[in-house]
Amino acid sequence: MKRLGWIVSIGTLVAMIGCTDMSPQAQGTMSGAALGAGAGAGIAAISGGDAWTGAIIGGAAGGVAGNMRGR
Repeated sequence: MKRLGWIVSIGTLVAMIGCTDMSPQAQGTMSGAALGAGAGAGIAAISGGDAWTGAIIGGAAGGVAGNMRGR
């Protein structure tokens, strides 16, 4: 679990640095994917499922939703 915390922290830092000169649509996609992945992992972990699978599905759904909202 400690290793997962480091991976999430580094990923968040890289995403924050990389979003400085993105278009609003790209920022929406990245934000939606990040929030979706976090929510998907949390929901999967609480319900007894695989957190990685939940993160992948949530990230994909959040990315699509963020992309549509950013237009």
